[in-house]
Amino acid sequence: MREATKALPAEPLDATALVADMGRRARAAAAILAQLSPEAKTAALNAAAAAIRAATPAILAANAIDLEQGRARGMKAAFLDRLALDAGRIEGIAKGLEVVAALPDPVGTVIAQWDRPNGLHIQRVRAPIGVIGIIYESRPNVTADAGALCVRSGNAAILRGGSEALASSRAIHAAMVQGLAAHGVPLDAVQLVETGDRAVVGAMLAAQGLIDVIVPRGGKSLVARVQTEARVPVLAHLDGNCHTYVDGAADLAMALSVVRNAKLRRTGICGATETVLVAKAAQAFLAPIATMLLDAGCEVRGDAATQAVDARVKPATDADWDTEYEDAIVAMKLVDDVDAAIAHVERHGSHHTDAIITQDPVAAEKFLAGVDSAIVMVNASTQFADGGEFGFGAEIGIATGRLHARGPVGAEQLTTMKYLVRGTGQIRP
Repeated sequence: MREATKALPAEPLDATALVADMGRRARAAAAILAQLSPEAKTAALNAAAAAIRAATPAILAANAIDLEQGRARGMKAAFLDRLALDAGRIEGIAKGLEVVAALPDPVGTVIAQWDRPNGLHIQRVRAPIGVIGIIYESRPNVTADAGALCVRSGNAAILRGGSEALASSRAIHAAMVQGLAAHGVPLDAVQLVETGDRAVVGAMLAAQGLIDVIVPRGGKSLVARVQTEARVPVLAHLDGNCHTYVDGAADLAMALSVVRNAKLRRTGICGATETVLVAKAAQAFLAPIATMLLDAGCEVRGDAATQAVDARVKPATDADWDTEYEDAIVAMKLVDDVDAAIAHVERHGSHHTDAIITQDPVAAEKFLAGVDSAIVMVNASTQFADGGEFGFGAEIGIATGRLHARGPVGAEQLTTMKYLVRGTGQIRP
């Protein structure tokens, strides 16, 4: 008898070739996208929202596959909740696209303009960056948010979502690009990496000349890898070690309300306060603030002054001042004044978001000027560190670097600038 033919082993993925091909196609699509009118992009984004709504059954079916695989791999309940979609969450994704569609188009916005003595008219205008690589984990809604923000800002996108959400991301992406294409957006303008192979991440990080900027959105290990290995510019933050400083001129009722929200509204987000500093002039506030947090189920780790106000306060270690807990845990410390608070934030913070609670405008302005963070607040919860709350419609992430964009990265932050110079035949002597 004839022997059965043995199945040949699958060829290993050539991640570098895959990313190179996607990058070349994205570059060609970006050239077309950069010339689309604001009205065409608006129509395309609204059509993408409608296509996602229409694809709800297919998206839910794909999400069920991801959830089943997640349970089989023993994913925690909180992780499965981030992954899970239902009709309401899909409607939220569609509405998010419509919000981005309604944003002013940043491309071509005149930032400044002036005339030179020789008659040249010079304008500095916003322009697309080109090709944006977005690397993210678990949340399938990022597929739509990131793609929409890139289209609004005239950029092509290469999306690499987490393998745990691959089926969901594929279904969302398929619906989205169908809607976009109906209004002139090239299919290659928003590409999805359809493999969970981690080698693709490395290839994207090394794709100089193919990808212009990388934006990571995920856990600390992912962002650390991106920042360590990337050979292209990165817009990202590593830690969200945020502070709320209660000044000597603070109102107690406001301090209690803001601190509770800043710490406990959602403990796992990057804008959650992790350390509360209290001025010596407001030392009487230590007890009510610590007790309020403890009674709400928050573990408090404090210095000697904070431990003295409630027996439930645990001693803080040196490491606590540098820790992003992402949990119902907070560090508390008594400091001399606003200058000492600024010094503590600068020594231990992550340059993400920090706030002062005060009725003293001089102290407020000193804190605003002295704290070198992407977002600095007065009398407001650090949990407002979010692109949606800033009126950006959506965000790809928070950037804490000092170049290009800082804070929430929305459509405007995904643009660069160029100069348009108009003359009447001038030559340089």
